[in-house]
Amino acid sequence: MVRYSKEHKQATRKHIIETAGRRFKRDGIDGSGIATLMADAGLTNGAFYAHFESKDDLVATAVADQLRVLNANVVEQAAPGIAGLEQIVRWYLSPQHRDSPDDGCPSAALLDEIGRCTDATKQAYTDGVLEVIDGIAARLAPADPGSERSKTLSVYAMMIGTLQLSRALADRELSDALLEEGIHNALTALGIKQSG
Repeated sequence: MVRYSKEHKQATRKHIIETAGRRFKRDGIDGSGIATLMADAGLTNGAFYAHFESKDDLVATAVADQLRVLNANVVEQAAPGIAGLEQIVRWYLSPQHRDSPDDGCPSAALLDEIGRCTDATKQAYTDGVLEVIDGIAARLAPADPGSERSKTLSVYAMMIGTLQLSRALADRELSDALLEEGIHNALTALGIKQSG
């Protein structure tokens, strides 16, 4: 039997988490079996249990990882202050994000399923969302981000719903118009003045 280094095992686990996160967002949690998830990672089904106790364990881990990636790649990369808030809103409600669910926010892709998941997954989701929300709120109120947490969470929920609906519409023009209106509504709710 071949023994792998600790680093190899960690890299393999990370690869499984990343590929599973993309698959979950594309096909849903219920629509993604262990065999498919492991095939995506280029591994056998038997290797799964060397890294995770159950599919629920992988789901919680992948959801947390996807939110960490969203925070690192979108929220933390945005400019400081109001300019950064506008960047985040415009990215989130963009046609590119709408058309690439497997590379986007896990909330818009998986929220209905996460609500039916285990408490561990819900807690991983809650912790990850609060990290994203706090990063956004820090641009709204740098001196006291906590004072803007509820407002920011409400705007985030509005953006999630707008993105979900835009993905479900068959009429591309209507979908695009919805995204534009969503941007306007989110920026207004955040108190950001817009020209025009």
